[in-house]
Parts: sequence; C-alpha cells; structure tokens
Amino acid sequence: MKHDVIIIGAGSMGMAAGYFLSKQGKKVLLVDSFDPPHANGSHHGETRIIRYAYGEGEAYLPLALRAKALWAELERESGREIFLETGVLNVGNHESRFIKNVVSSSEKYSLPLEVMSSDEVNHKWPGLSLAEDLIGCFEPTSGVLKSEECIVAYRELAGSAGATLQTNTKVHNITVENDGETVIVKTDKGVFQSESLIVSAGAWSKDVLRMLDVDLPLQPVRKTFTWFDVDKELYKEGNFPAFSFETSFGMYYGFPSIDGAGLKVGRHDTGEEQSVEDPIVPFGEYPHDAGDVTHFVEQFMTCKHELRQGRTCMYTLTPDEDFIIDLHPKYKNIAIAAGFSGHGFKFSSVVGEILTELITDGKTHLPISPFSIKRFT
Repeated sequence: MKHDVIIIGAGSMGMAAGYFLSKQGKKVLLVDSFDPPHANGSHHGETRIIRYAYGEGEAYLPLALRAKALWAELERESGREIFLETGVLNVGNHESRFIKNVVSSSEKYSLPLEVMSSDEVNHKWPGLSLAEDLIGCFEPTSGVLKSEECIVAYRELAGSAGATLQTNTKVHNITVENDGETVIVKTDKGVFQSESLIVSAGAWSKDVLRMLDVDLPLQPVRKTFTWFDVDKELYKEGNFPAFSFETSFGMYYGFPSIDGAGLKVGRHDTGEEQSVEDPIVPFGEYPHDAGDVTHFVEQFMTCKHELRQGRTCMYTLTPDEDFIIDLHPKYKNIAIAAGFSGHGFKFSSVVGEILTELITDGKTHLPISPFSIKRFT
C-alpha cells in the first residue's frame, strides 16, 4: 500500500506530526528504530520543562505560545494529565543574556513574570539559597510536561485516527523517484512507498538525511540527569517550582519532587560526543556524572540530599544550538525537523503541526525562518 506520508522517527516531533496528519485523513506510516516512548533517545526521564519567556531568544516565543495551546488541546482530547503548572524559576546574573531575554520577551508578549531579588527568592522558597549577585525571574503559568505521557497520548490518538506505527524497524535506504513524486523507504521489515516524507529521527537524523544527499552538522551528545532524596515538604510539587539556573560554573535545570520521585537535576551544557552506533556509557562511569549536579545542589539548595539515581539520554546539537525545521533543499515533499539541542521537547506539539503544514501546504503560518536549513547548506 502506498501511504500519503511516511515519518521516520516516531519520538516527540514525529508522533505529534503523525497525529495531526492522520487527523486530516492522511494515510500515515510512522517508522521507528525502537518502540516509543523508549529510553534510547531524548524524550525519556518522565518530565520536561515548558517555559514561555524564553531565555534562548525571542524567535522561539511564537512557537512556545502555540505549543502551550496545543498541549492543552492534547490534554483535553486524550484525557491524560500531561501538564503540571508548577511555575518555572529562571535564575542568573541580571546582566546575563539569558536573563535579559527572559525579561524582554515577557514584556514584548505581555507574559506574567515576577522579577525577584535573591532575598525575595530565598524567602519565597526556603529550599533555595541564592547569592546576592543573582536574581530570579518567576513564570507562574509555566511548568512541567510529562514527556512520556505526551508521546503515549499522541500515539493513541494517531492510532485511533488511522495512523500505522512500524516499531523496531531500521531504515536502510531512501530514494526519491518519478521526478520527486514518490518516496521509497527500504527497511529491515520491508519496502514502503509514499508521496511525502518527514525526517524527525533525533540523534539518527544525520545518517538518515545523508540518504537524501543532505549533510548537516548534527552532533549527538551524551547527557545525564539525576534524582535526589530531599525534604519532601520543601521540594514537592506545589511548594517548589521547576527551575533553570545560569551559574558561573554551568547551566543547570531541575524539577520539584513529583509523586515522591525526588528533586530532579541535570546539567544543560557540556557532555561527551556520542555515536549512535555505540551504546551510551552508563550513568556513574564518569566522576562528573554525579559530581556536577551534587556541587550544584550543595551550592544552591538548603537541604540535606542523597543521590537516589541517575540516567542518561542524548542531545543532538547544531553549531548554534538552534533548531532545524524546514523543507528539503531539493524536494518540497520532504520535511525535516532536527538538531533540537536539548531544549526542543516543549516545542514538539507545535513542531508536529508545522511539519504537517509544510507537507500539506508547502508553508506554515508560524515564523520558522530562524530555523532554516540554509544556515548549514
């Protein structure tokens, strides 16, 4: 059977696109090397932060606000709890570019934001200890997405709308025939044809895109994240926010203890370059796996703490750490979403919508020119 659209990579962005396309009545085939949600990519680990006054730049604001609406829509349609309004506290020096972007974007888009001194932060959240040179920017309407629940919700709805999911399937070759009108995807489970193609394969995108004569500077990186046993009352959801810290020794993020899981902390910058052909080195093999986050907790948290567990995942970095969302340079029936550089999950709902529009209309109503593939081709 020939499909309307094949999606290679059924993680966060791909599964969302599969839902939106199948909802339109398209015959959709999603192909994934694993069985999403899974622990081999970038979406596992229970939770992801979603914030709207975006420190990475104002280009992300229209996408963040549209993502917010789409997550609410997914929650209603699926009946699953996927968003927790914990608020998000952004911390840094008032002169930092990150904090300035948070403040300016909140002003431009009239977003609720409370700018607080270190004393005010420490008083509001006794579990925190900020030095005088830091400020806090608290977004009360931001919060936490349950990442694996999001993918399950999109998977169920896409299946109900008629999408087919081909799991544990490796793609070996892709060809475009009939003057670009037919895409043929060869896998270890068979050969599939479609009129259009979406590539959203995460860390595997570089290898998949080479089959389509596109070579992008995408670098998978091994990352870790951890949970700490801490004072349950100080750090539980409802009493403590999700957070993002720009410190003198690195960028860190974290989550309140949700359902007793413990305080979750990770380091956003640094990491070891990773080949997708090699297994990820398990957590704890490097001294900094636990050392970096423990140092952060000791510096900024007032609690007694004990490391409960750590896990690994992958970022896929672009050189500028901005996304790639665009059509193939040659084939207008092939859309690409790649290089989300460790801050993409919150956008996966809207990226799925954008990919759907690119495939069906050749354009999108959202401003994605900053994420053009032309930066690298």
